[in-house]
Amino acid sequence: MGAGRRALITTAVTVVCAVTVLAAPGIAFASPSPTPTPSSSSTATASPTPVTNKDLEAVRTKLDDLYHDAAVATDAYNAAEEQAQKQSAQIVELAKKIVKGQEKLDELKDRAGAAARSQYRTGGLPDEAQLILSDNPQAFLDGAGRILQGQRATKGLIAELTRTQQDLKQYTADASTQWQQLEKNRQAKAAAKKEITARIAAAEKLESQLEKQEKERLAKLEQQAALKAQTAWLDSGVLKEISGKASAGGKAAVAYATAQLGKPYEWGAEGPKSYDCSGLTSQAWASAGDPIPRTSQEQWKQLPHVDVKDMRPGDLIIYFDDASHVAMYIGDGAIIHAPRPGRTVTIAGAGSMPILGVVRPDA
Repeated sequence: MGAGRRALITTAVTVVCAVTVLAAPGIAFASPSPTPTPSSSSTATASPTPVTNKDLEAVRTKLDDLYHDAAVATDAYNAAEEQAQKQSAQIVELAKKIVKGQEKLDELKDRAGAAARSQYRTGGLPDEAQLILSDNPQAFLDGAGRILQGQRATKGLIAELTRTQQDLKQYTADASTQWQQLEKNRQAKAAAKKEITARIAAAEKLESQLEKQEKERLAKLEQQAALKAQTAWLDSGVLKEISGKASAGGKAAVAYATAQLGKPYEWGAEGPKSYDCSGLTSQAWASAGDPIPRTSQEQWKQLPHVDVKDMRPGDLIIYFDDASHVAMYIGDGAIIHAPRPGRTVTIAGAGSMPILGVVRPDA
């Protein structure tokens, strides 16, 4: 290992912090001054400085922050994508209504025009005047009935024309509103995508600074941190209180999730080849016949909450204060989840991350 490895790792963490700040829109910074290159004499005399566990712990913490930020942005991306799909469908339906409304309006105008042409052919006299001039009593009586019917029909035609024109106006206004919202969601998707790629790129850059042995030590530190959190969770005695049995839907959802083990994490993915965290849980429950919201934040907001002690296999555990991660409980204190970029769908301890709460899709 070359001299200054510890300094290099410390610098890498600092640089990545700066890179993530620079990724924020609308902020400009001056280029940093180049790092002085050590002289050949100092290089020759310096002894290798080992990268300590404290240094690697700083790397681990920073990586956790970066991937957490990427998860938050992924949720925002997925939410914008879901809304964009709904708005596109609504625009299509409104377009169909506008076409039908225009066809109906054309038909009503034709009917109104036919009535006007008929009046012109009778000399321009209204039906009432023609009736008064008639010298046939029976024709007078028959005509009176027809006049009343005609008046009602005319009023109905005018009312229908008015309603159709108002409907078309409303459909057009609604379509315009949906288009504007669709454009906002497209912009939100683009911003979220930029955020995701910046965070993941920063994490990958930081990890690339490590040698193979350091990456292995980092992986052990990550495992130790997860084990420590899981052990603390189990030591609380919570597992003794959890005895719920899976529902039929829960069993089906767990079976689906289990079949995805080993597939890669990919942000925004809903299978079948790759998943993000909420893509896995939403597809698992969709396969069980209970569609649920697409994002972990909406799953937390919309699905019924249950106490941790009451959870059963198939329930979803929401993690972190901002509900940025979700996993499926499978029993015995374990979960299946899609962790983060660079990882695969895997089984982990339910208490290995900070639990926000539990939701039940088939409550």
